[in-house]
Amino acid sequence: MTKIMRKKAFLTLVLLLSLNTVSAQQTVRISGHVKFIEDDFKVSVFRRVGTSRDTLAVTTVDPTTHNYSFEVPFKEVGQATVDCGRWQSVSVWLEDEDLAIDFRGVDTAKVKIKNPPFVYIKGGKNNNLMNLVNFQNYRSYQQMIAISQNCYAAKFADDGSKQALTSALYNANYDNTDAYYRYFVEHYADCNSVLVLLQELRGESDKELVEATLDKLAAQSPKSADLVAKFRAEREEVRLKKERVAEGAVAPDFVCVTEKNKKMRPADFKGKVLVIDFWASWCGPCRQEIPKLKTIYADMNKKEVEFLSVSIDKDKDKWVKAMNEEQMLWKQAWVADAGKEVMDLYQFSGIPFVIVIDKDGKIFRKHVRGEAVREAINDALKK
Repeated sequence: MTKIMRKKAFLTLVLLLSLNTVSAQQTVRISGHVKFIEDDFKVSVFRRVGTSRDTLAVTTVDPTTHNYSFEVPFKEVGQATVDCGRWQSVSVWLEDEDLAIDFRGVDTAKVKIKNPPFVYIKGGKNNNLMNLVNFQNYRSYQQMIAISQNCYAAKFADDGSKQALTSALYNANYDNTDAYYRYFVEHYADCNSVLVLLQELRGESDKELVEATLDKLAAQSPKSADLVAKFRAEREEVRLKKERVAEGAVAPDFVCVTEKNKKMRPADFKGKVLVIDFWASWCGPCRQEIPKLKTIYADMNKKEVEFLSVSIDKDKDKWVKAMNEEQMLWKQAWVADAGKEVMDLYQFSGIPFVIVIDKDGKIFRKHVRGEAVREAINDALKK
C-alpha cells in the first residue's frame, strides 16, 4: 500500500479504471466432459448471495459426446461454483482464465452416498490455487468420514469416551486444514484467488498474516489493489453486521405476520423476556426442538416471558399445516421472503435458531437449544 500512496495522483486514475474493469461484464469459457449423464443433463455456474443462489449460466451436456461448453458472464471477479447436474460441484475462480473441468457425473453405485470424487480444474495460476484448496477440503472430508467410521466401530468403556475421542480427532483434523490454509496463503500471496483462503483464516490469531497478505497482493497490480479494497470493505460490513447482533446489542426489529395477516414485531414485546424461535416446516431438527420448547413454555408462561415462533417457510400454506400439527400454544408468525431479511438481520444461516431478548429489548443470549433456553430465560429474568 505504501507504493500506492507514493503514486497517489497517478493511481487514483488507474484504480478508477480498474474498478470498471473488475465490475464490468466479463466472460470466461468453461468446457469439459461428463462420464455419466441422465436425460437433459445440465451444468451450471452460480454464486451464493446471502442465503440464495445467483445463477450466472446454464448449459445442457451433449447426449452423444457427453461434452459441454459455454460462455459464463460475470460482473465481479471472484469465487463461483460449477455444478454438474447436482451430483458434483467444484469451487472456481472467475477472472481471466478459461477452464476445462471433467466430471464423473451421475453416481452409478447401487448404494449412493454423498461422497463424490475430487474434481480437478485445468486453468491458470488462480485456479491452480483453487485446486489445492479444493483438494485439501476433499481430503479433510475423507478424514472426517474415516474418523467417524473407526470411532463408531471401536469398543469403548462408555459412550462419553467415544464422543470425547471423536471430538478430539475432529478438532485435530480442523487444525490440520488450518495449517494447510496458512501454508497456501504464505506461498500464493500473488494470486488473486488467495482472497478465498483469507476468508477462512481465524480472526485474531491469523490477523497479522491476513493483513500482510492483503498488502502484498494489493501491490501486485491496480486490479489486485481494487480487489483487496473490495475485500476489506466487505469484511468490515460483515464485522458491523455481527456487531449489531452481539449479545447486549438492541435486537433488530422486523415485521412478521400471523395466520390472519396481523403484523407483529419483536419491539411489541418490550418489557418482557422474549424467546424467538426461527423455524420451518421442512426442518427436522426444528420440529424435534418444539416438544422441548413446549415443556419450557409450560413452566414459564405465567412469568414475564413471551414466546414467538417465526417460520421462514417459503410456502405459507405449508407453515400453517405444520403449525396446526405441532399445536404450539404461544404466538406464531411467518415472514414472506423465506427468511432472507431476518437471516441477514440476525446473521444466522441454519435453523432452528433460538434467541432470548431481555426486557429492555436487547439480545441476551442466542444459539440456545433445549435446557439452555430455560437457563437463558431465568438469567434474563434475574437481570
